Amino acid sequence: MLDDIVKLLGPDADSLLGHVCRTIPKESLHLPGPDFVDRVFTPTDRSVPVLKSLAALFGTGRLAGTGYLSILPVDQGIEHSAGASFAPNPIYFDPENIVRLAIEAGCNAVASTLGVLGCVARKYAHKIPLMLKINHNELLSLPAIHDQTLFASVEQAWDMGATAVGATVYFGSPESRRQIQEISKAFRRAHELGMACVLWAYIRNPAFVKDGVDYHVAADLTGQANHLAATIEADIVKQKQPTVNGGYTAVGFGVTDKRVYTELTTDHPIDLTRYQVANCYMGRAGLINSGGAAGAQDFEEAVRTAVINKRAGGMGLISGRKAFQRPMAEGVRLLQAIQDVYLCQDVTVA
Repeated sequence: MLDDIVKLLGPDADSLLGHVCRTIPKESLHLPGPDFVDRVFTPTDRSVPVLKSLAALFGTGRLAGTGYLSILPVDQGIEHSAGASFAPNPIYFDPENIVRLAIEAGCNAVASTLGVLGCVARKYAHKIPLMLKINHNELLSLPAIHDQTLFASVEQAWDMGATAVGATVYFGSPESRRQIQEISKAFRRAHELGMACVLWAYIRNPAFVKDGVDYHVAADLTGQANHLAATIEADIVKQKQPTVNGGYTAVGFGVTDKRVYTELTTDHPIDLTRYQVANCYMGRAGLINSGGAAGAQDFEEAVRTAVINKRAGGMGLISGRKAFQRPMAEGVRLLQAIQDVYLCQDVTVA
């Protein structure tokens, strides 16, 4: 298993697998493990039904019992349009094939829209945890707007037997305050009904692109988004993996501390992602990184992202387009290549 991972990492293998994190020590983190629900969530205000839902997430699929998560998200039919998402593989216009892919790949859960999961809930809600994404940014409006709108209620998620709800907040956008209020209220209700809560904690503001550098994926800004996600009691935080740092200083806004850049991070991708984990209450809220857009190097990029996430102290990957925009058998192989990183005992926390 390690040989396959090394091969896919290519020339980055030594740097990624041999790195020692000297910023925030791993001993400070609440790391994923078979006892994560008991060790981390049981002392919280989460109810027994929420603990059962979290246990179902951690107890399903190939990663069951490891404390790590592999989730298939397919909400791109709204976020990117159905044509753009499914034209490469039209079988996924049918919601059942989305769920079949997640099951055949051994995922912990499948995350999708009200319509997709509602179509097949009676057949599959007892076979794989369903995560209902309750808000979306649709792209049919003209002129286009960049806002997250509620498409479903928490009660609808509960009625279909969902194990969790998911939502997005565009932190940094003019609409973010309203979104925070909406999703904080929704998460409270989901916890009351016994479901787990996952937040897509994305950064969104044109001002965050400065001098040709996209600081939407800066460690300091995404880290603060993670901290806000944990503040509204997201159990799990989905975040893009950081590739740069210094968003606060480059854009010239907000409040930060020079030690964020001199002591708590370096330019190594594992150290940048470690800072994201630290902002998730030192790992008490699990960090899952997104898999990114599909491309020519999907297997290599997916495994690289998984290695960085795991070694940083993260909880897993949520990868969609790389898997469903290819034949199902290949999609299964890609998702399992990601899972193999978390199953491989030779890939350790840095």
